[in-house]
Amino acid sequence: MQSFASLFFLALLLVPALDRRFGWSAVPPAIVVLGDVAVLVGLTIVFFVFRENTFTSGIIEVREDQRLVSTGPYRIVRHPMYAGALLMLGFIPLALGSFVALVFFVPMLVVIVWRLVDEEHHLAERLAGYEDYRRKTRYRLVPLVW
Repeated sequence: MQSFASLFFLALLLVPALDRRFGWSAVPPAIVVLGDVAVLVGLTIVFFVFRENTFTSGIIEVREDQRLVSTGPYRIVRHPMYAGALLMLGFIPLALGSFVALVFFVPMLVVIVWRLVDEEHHLAERLAGYEDYRRKTRYRLVPLVW
């Protein structure tokens, strides 16, 4: 699964260059600026997640000394790092001036949602207080949506 995600991430970065070279799509400058702003907002969210949660890791694990974090961006959604990352990944193609590269965002979305659901099961089984947190913080990824 990680290999798939890596390939699609590379495509999000490389396809816009090919798009630009061969003129596959023309993204208006205003949309490019919107993409730039959205990527910056997503990066800022991820930064706040790392600042708030020192247990953040690239692998799904619960450490012995780990405590539940429910402050900062975790008050709003249960997986703010994934939310910020998806915001960045979804708008990188537009920020780089490519509509064509948006196609590669869809598999990235599927991979991240799959990982998120897997992580929820893992945390519910192994992290004290996670079930209560899940009841209090209703939304996994997008406030008022899911």
